[in-house]
Amino acid sequence: MSKKNLGLAAAAGAGNHKWRAYLSASAAAGSPAVNARDRIGRGPWRNAKGLVIARDLGELHGENKLDKETALTEKGNTVPGRGTWWNSHDILTGSRPDGTAFDGSEDRTCGNWTRSGEGQAQIGHSDRTGLRPDEPGYRGDPTSGRSWNSSHPSNGCSYEAFRTTGGKGYIYCFAAD
Repeated sequence: MSKKNLGLAAAAGAGNHKWRAYLSASAAAGSPAVNARDRIGRGPWRNAKGLVIARDLGELHGENKLDKETALTEKGNTVPGRGTWWNSHDILTGSRPDGTAFDGSEDRTCGNWTRSGEGQAQIGHSDRTGLRPDEPGYRGDPTSGRSWNSSHPSNGCSYEAFRTTGGKGYIYCFAAD
């Protein structure tokens, strides 16, 4: 973590931890894929207000406590989601629901987080809110869009593209120690 990020964590009162981004990376040029779940430690994990959101990897990728009220920013604020004037619930992960990277040439990481334009990133919904059946884009699955870490691909790899579906380029960070 850079000194700038350590300063941000300290300023937010996050303590002296090893912070890891919950981001997967695709296999590329002889390098193996990196799974987000393998980067963040074993848990338990707490939000900025101290609430345990998951005790271990099984709970994190199963029945955890991440939702609109508990998926908080580093300052303890809720992430604006559906129903607010500015929806920014799309969180970059590059991951499948189990926290692993996508297979083969299916790049859902904006070129392993190096592109700012073409491509796609897999995103999750911090508020676990998806489309209703009466909304444009609904694909017939009532659970679609309700995953905290793997709801749908982005429309591109730029800030402007993230905004079109309800994002700001946010990522989840976990204390790995």
